[in-house]
This record gives sequence, structure tokens and C-alpha cells, in this order.
Amino acid sequence: MPPARPREGLPRPRPRPRPRPRPRPRPRPRPRPRPRPRPSRRGVASARLWLYWRWRCWAGISAWGCGGFASLWLRLARARSRPRRGVQSRPRPRLLPGPAEDTRSAAPPAASAAASPARAPPLGSAAAGPEPPGLGAGGDARPGALGERSGAVSGPGLNADGCVSPAGEAQEALQERYRLGSLLGSGGFGSVFSGTRLADGAPVAIKCVPRDRIRHWGELPNGARAPLEIVLLAKVSSGCAGVIQLLEWVELPNSFLLVLERPERCQDLSRVLAERRFLPEDEARGLFRQVLEAVRHCTSCGVLHRDIKPENILLDLATGQLKLIDFGCGAFLQDTAYTQFAGTLSYSPPEWIHHQRYHGEAATIWSLGLLLYHLVMGKHPFRRGQEIIWGRILFPRRLSQECQDIIKRCLSMQPLDRPSLQDLFRHPWLQGVHLP
Repeated sequence: MPPARPREGLPRPRPRPRPRPRPRPRPRPRPRPRPRPRPSRRGVASARLWLYWRWRCWAGISAWGCGGFASLWLRLARARSRPRRGVQSRPRPRLLPGPAEDTRSAAPPAASAAASPARAPPLGSAAAGPEPPGLGAGGDARPGALGERSGAVSGPGLNADGCVSPAGEAQEALQERYRLGSLLGSGGFGSVFSGTRLADGAPVAIKCVPRDRIRHWGELPNGARAPLEIVLLAKVSSGCAGVIQLLEWVELPNSFLLVLERPERCQDLSRVLAERRFLPEDEARGLFRQVLEAVRHCTSCGVLHRDIKPENILLDLATGQLKLIDFGCGAFLQDTAYTQFAGTLSYSPPEWIHHQRYHGEAATIWSLGLLLYHLVMGKHPFRRGQEIIWGRILFPRRLSQECQDIIKRCLSMQPLDRPSLQDLFRHPWLQGVHLP
């Protein structure tokens, strides 16, 4: 059948409109992260300060706790070491003399009680308190029982009459000739006490060196074997006012006693610099010239000091005279290099730090340069470590060019570039110096 025709006049059906696709939602942009504010310097400083004080509090609490445990342990140890009733214990010998207030602080010689002979108690008396070995009032200090050998040094040992004390008089008990004072200083070398010679009231220094601390020995002109310090002092004690004089020495079973001269009012240069900070250039020039005279005398005697520093130089406050002291690190002068160091490491030359060897004269010139810098500046130029040795030394404008030149030449890195002792004496900065 044919298809049906659409009727005329009837509207055709409209096609349904297609649904429009919904627009996709646009992705929202992510918010950018805000930059964090940088901490201010004050904030960083306050945070560090808070950490510092927190650490200090923790360290203090720990130290307090350790101290409490340590004190408790000491109490228990003392309680155990106490002798029982009925059992007699031998008293231990004490090495420090004088009353308790003198031994706690090492007073300078100028302020020591030994300067006045009327107040200082005699050696071996009850007022003097405990004494060094061999200086007590017991039987060990009787004449003839002072040890294997005792003697006076030939040359510097002057008595009240101005004559050299013979070896026989040196065997007398020291408590009959000297009055003991306070403790002047102590360290690895031993202990040094002030004293007074009863014959004329002259102040002296008594140095006690334990036998087990002596590492080097030598031989005196009379053939006696003695510590190297005594042998060196015997060679340099006469002929120069700038070197300390050894009056006599005594050998005890466990130690050696050295009786040295001591100016009545004196201070070492380290104390002078601590009080005055630094010295004017004119004053430092006179003191440095005196040190050069003392070093030249020691060199002519064949002795190398090896520990030249402000602590080992005494200044007589009344006369301005210097004294080079403490030959405990000294040695005989030799032309070859030294391979063992003795002295203060901060005053050692750079060749020892890098090559472990040094020559005597070059090392002495280096220590003299450090000493002069210490006098005019009041401080050590190389305090922060050995790497600053290669740095440039800065000088203030108040120093003259001659003073700067002599310091720079003494502190040359190469030993061959440093001047000799004779060159230092001929330097323009040291001309026209008036010595006391």
C-alpha cells in the first residue's frame, strides 16, 4: 500500500530541542602561599639568649648535683680514713709554711709579711706553722743531717760580711739562718716562699723543688751532681745585676732548696701590666734594654733561658732594676737545633710549631719580640691560636716607627730573617737609653 500522505492544513510536529551542554566550572586558582616573615635580629638574639640561659640553668643544676654527690663522697671518705680510738696515726707532713691566711693567696713580694724581720716568725718555730721538708724543728734539720750534699754556690753566695759562704757553713740548719715568710707562688716547678736572712735582715726567696719533678741534671765545677737549674744559676749568678743570684742550695732526701736573692719591693712584669694595662714607649725601652743585657750575659756564659716572659722578670719598684728569674726550663747553649721544647707554648717560635725543631738564638729573639709587644700593647699578639701567626700584626698610631720595626723584625716568620742580639743593640730605637 502506498504511504499515507500527511493531511494538509495540520501543523507539523516540531523537533524537540537538544539540551545544551552545561558549561564546565572553571577551576579556581589556588591561593599563593604567603611568604613567611623573616625573623628579626632581635628575635634571633632573644631566642639564642633563651637557649643560652636554659643551658646555663641546666649546667648549674648539674654542677650543684655533682657537687652534692662529691661532698657526700668526701665526707664518707674522711669518715673512713679517721683513726679509730686507741690507734695513734702518724701526722702527714705538710709542705706549705706560714699561717693559713698566707697559704691561700700568693701575695706579691712587695706586700708579703716577710719584708719586716720583726714580724716574720723564725724557721722551725711554732708560729711559722707547717714548713717545707727539711725546714722543721725536728731532728732531720740538725747540722750534718740535711742530706747527701749541701753547698753554697761559688761566686754569688754573699753573707752579711760580703764574703762568699764556704761549703761548710751551708751545712748548718736553715732555720738558724733564715726566717720563713708567706707563700709567693707554686706550680709545676715547685713552691717559692719569702724569707729573711737573720744575719743582716736581707729579704730572700726560698724555692723548694721536689726530687721527682727534676728531669735534667748537671755537674758543678767541684764535680758535685745537682739539678740543671742549680748548675745554670751557678754559671750566670755573678757578673750581671739583671740576673737573679743564687745564694746557696741544700739537697734534702726528697727535695732541693734554693735560696735566692729577692728585692724588698718587687713585682713581676705581668702584675705591673695587669695594673697599668701597658707601659709608655720610653719606659718600655729602658726595661727592654735591661732584658737584653741579661740575655747577652746568659749567652756569654753558655746558658739558654728558654722561658722569657713577663712572669719571669722581676721589677724592683724602688730602683727600676730588672731581674731575670726561673731557669727551670733552661739549657746549655748549643749551635745545633733543639728537638725538645721547654717553656711556655704561647711563646714558642713558629718553626717549633711546624717543624718541631728550633735554634736557641732565633727562638730567643722571637720571645723577646713577644715580650716587647706585650710591654707596649699590654697583650699577647697571638692569643687565638697558631693560625694567626701568619696574620699581619697591627700597631696603634702612638707607637713610633722604630718601635714597630724592631717588633716586626723580631717576629719574622723565617728564623734567618730575625736579627741577632748584636743587631738589636745597634738598633736606633735602643740608642741613648739610661740604665738604672
